[in-house]
Amino acid sequence: MLIFDDTHYMRIALREAYKGLGRTSPNPPVGAVLVDPQSGEIISKGYHKGYGLPHAERVAIDKAKAHAKGAYLYVTLEPCAHHGKTPPCTSAIISAGIRKVICGIRDPNPRAHRGLDILKEVGIEVAVGVLSKEVKYLTRFFLSRILRGRPWVMIKVAQSIDGRIGVSSGDSKWISEEKARVFAHKLRSMCDAIVVGRITVERDDPELTTRLVKGKNPFRIILDSKATLSPKHRVFSVDDDKKTILVCGDNTPQERILPFVKRGVEVWRIPLKGDRLDLNAFLEVCQRANINSLLVEGGGILHGAFLEEGLVDELFVVVAPILIGDPLGVFSFIAKPLKTLSQAHELSQVTYKKLGRNLLIHGFTKEGKALLDTPLEYL
Repeated sequence: MLIFDDTHYMRIALREAYKGLGRTSPNPPVGAVLVDPQSGEIISKGYHKGYGLPHAERVAIDKAKAHAKGAYLYVTLEPCAHHGKTPPCTSAIISAGIRKVICGIRDPNPRAHRGLDILKEVGIEVAVGVLSKEVKYLTRFFLSRILRGRPWVMIKVAQSIDGRIGVSSGDSKWISEEKARVFAHKLRSMCDAIVVGRITVERDDPELTTRLVKGKNPFRIILDSKATLSPKHRVFSVDDDKKTILVCGDNTPQERILPFVKRGVEVWRIPLKGDRLDLNAFLEVCQRANINSLLVEGGGILHGAFLEEGLVDELFVVVAPILIGDPLGVFSFIAKPLKTLSQAHELSQVTYKKLGRNLLIHGFTKEGKALLDTPLEYL
C-alpha cells in the first residue's frame, strides 16, 4: 500500500476550506478531500459553501459517488454527529463506506462533537492532529465563539512610520497605497462585521464596504455612545447588500435613535462603562447575534480601548513610508499612560510582508495566542 503523506492531503483540504471563508458563519469553513488508498490519487474535493448548505464531507462524497467506498477522507474539522441545518456528516461517511477519516482538529462544539468516536465504534479508522495549527487559524472565528463566548477581534490600521493615522486637521486619506487598501478589503470580506467609532465616521465619512474585491459586505457597526452622528453619513445608507448597526448607550433618548431606524439602521443599546460603551457587553451582544469575527478599523481611541480591555486577538498594521511629525496628529493607538515598558502589549508569531511600498506587520496578542494554543488534537 502507498505510504501516505497526510500533511499533503490536509493542505489540499485547507485550500478547499479557504474558498468558503467569510460565507459560512456562524459555522466554520471546512474543506474535505477523498483519496484512493491504493493509488494515492484524489477522488474528489469539497468545501462548505455557505451556512445551511451541505458540509464539505457531503460535497466530496456526493461528487465521488460509488468511488467513495474504501477511500480515505481528509477533513479539516471533525465531522459533525448532529442534526442541524443539514444531516450529520457521520451518517454520510458510514453510508459511503469510507475506510479511514483523518482530520485536523476535534470540534469543540458540544452539539457537534463525538463524530470521530461514532466512526470508531462502527470500525472506521480515525486520526486527528494533522496540521492542527493551520486548522485552528482557519477556524479561529468559530473557535472563539465556542471556547470563549465572544467574537475573534482583529485590528487593522494603516499608519505612518511615526505611528500616526492622520494629521491634526483629521485628514487621513490616503496613508496606505492601493495594494494595502485591497488587502484591507479582503480582510473585510472574511469578517462578519467591521467596527469603527464616531470620530472615524465624522472625519472620513466611510462606506466600509468590500468594493475593491469580490465578496460579501460585512455588517457595518458604528459605536456612538450618545448617537450624536448625523444619519446622513454614507455608512447609514442601507440596502439588501449593506447593513448597518448603530451601537449607543442604554440611556440614549429615543428621539436620537428614530432617524436611524427610519433609514433602516439596526440599533443596539448597551450599558456604559463610565462615559464609554462597555466593550465586553458589546461583544456579548455580538455573540448573541451570531457574529463570530470583528474587524476594528478606527480610530485610535477605539483601538486603545479594545487593547486596554484585553479584547484584541490579532493585529494587521500597515506602515507607509512617510513621516508625519505633527505633534497633534492622530495616533493609531491611544490608551492610558503606562508606567513601565513591561506593560506594553507584545505580539507573538509576528510576520512581515511587503504590500507595494507599504509594510504589513501581522501578529497575535497573548489573548489570541492563548486561544490558538488550546489543545484540540486529542482522541
